[in-house]
Amino acid sequence: MIIEYIIQNWALILIAIAFAISLKITGLQDRGSVKRTYILIAGVLCLSVVVFTEFYLADAGGYLTLRTVLMAVRYSATPIIVAMILFAMQKKMRWFIFIPALVLTAVDIISVFTGVVFSLAGDGTLQRGPLGYLPYIVAGLYGTALIFLLYKNSNRMYTEIIPIVFLAFAFASGLILPFVFGKSFSQIFCSTIMIALFVHYVFSIHQLSKKDPLTGALNLQAFYRDSATAPEEITALISVDMNGLKAINDALGHAAGDEALISLADCCRNVLGSRQAIYRIGGDEFVIVCRQMQEAEVAGLIERIKEKMAETKYSSSIGYSCRGNRKIPVSEMLKESDADMYAEKAKYYSNSRMDRRRR
Repeated sequence: MIIEYIIQNWALILIAIAFAISLKITGLQDRGSVKRTYILIAGVLCLSVVVFTEFYLADAGGYLTLRTVLMAVRYSATPIIVAMILFAMQKKMRWFIFIPALVLTAVDIISVFTGVVFSLAGDGTLQRGPLGYLPYIVAGLYGTALIFLLYKNSNRMYTEIIPIVFLAFAFASGLILPFVFGKSFSQIFCSTIMIALFVHYVFSIHQLSKKDPLTGALNLQAFYRDSATAPEEITALISVDMNGLKAINDALGHAAGDEALISLADCCRNVLGSRQAIYRIGGDEFVIVCRQMQEAEVAGLIERIKEKMAETKYSSSIGYSCRGNRKIPVSEMLKESDADMYAEKAKYYSNSRMDRRRR
């Protein structure tokens, strides 16, 4: 039985080992995220053992009670695994994300005795109860939340969107194809999920070279590279600078200053569309590259950023430059947007009567 499990799940085992080694040697994630991902890998492997055992007993015939218990474990574990993925990938996610999965687990345990979700007929065939599709619905909701959060926290660049689409496709296949191919696909569900996670991790490692590790915005090197790509499409630049960062650092410490920068980046990113991208080009300096946007659209975007910032305890100065009909390089547009931003910053400090050196 053990040999058969290894043969059937050899690809899964190899990918799990490669995933664990990658986590160890890259060192690009914080300790908490790495620990959560190790637990996730172990969870997928444990689920694969449950799935193999369940279908092994089905082929052997009989064992209806044990198979029913294993089915309860499998139906419960699938949403828990997806919740673990959400928990591992989103740093700010808390333990209560598991509550729906745990409620489903209780329902599945009850189903062992009542058949409310599933049961096995005398000949061993599956029979779905009134709540037979509930495990798939819960897992689907978790998967949808994960994809939404990954997209929300991305920089809307196609290089980040493609891995998210790939992960969404993998999750969708894991939920839909068991109904199409039945047992055959159910036995490779764990491999499908592990491959999807590992590929997404590899994509993420590649993206880290382009990102600022603190705020998640694209970094200065990415700005230079992207601004040289189809520069004629860049119609506007928006310069954004945090107000009073030094005062925050001096009074509350650098951790508070880091939190302020993260909030600023989030406020900008949450209102950006597919034609805009945000870059951190200095300590508290950000620039938003706008492609194929009219000045009125740029002004609207700036207003949305200000509205988001108004919801926080921080403030920022914003300036912009639009190319219009002029044929000027991106570097000149950046000088103009910076000058406009610093003019607004001067007004801020004049009105607040703060020492400009405490910016």
